[in-house]
Amino acid sequence: MSKKSALILFAHGARDPRWAAPFQRLQKMTQDSLPDVSVELAFLEFMTPNLNDLVTQLVENGCDKVTVSPIFLGQGGHVLRDLPLIVSALRETYPALEITQLEAAGEDALVLQAIRDYCVRSIS
Repeated sequence: MSKKSALILFAHGARDPRWAAPFQRLQKMTQDSLPDVSVELAFLEFMTPNLNDLVTQLVENGCDKVTVSPIFLGQGGHVLRDLPLIVSALRETYPALEITQLEAAGEDALVLQAIRDYCVRSIS
């Protein structure tokens, strides 16, 4: 993780480790598309790393810009309340770190179209 810029895919987490498999595939696909950016995966609960620990590691490795992309379908309580509190605390801890928080992935029209396409294909 020696890259200066990082994209963190932020997911909820679960007790069953198999739950993380699609997120790990998404991380690899994204990393393959962004070779000059460190693409990482962090979890809100139940799984590691959490966002605080990952950002600490990134900063220690020289990262100076982080984008947090919540891989959630909607802007629910975790994205609207929990994540902004975590990001705010990280900004206080690392004032030199540029942190951008995106909307939930499911708020993006292309993401919704991809899910729609999946649903439509299942009927064919």
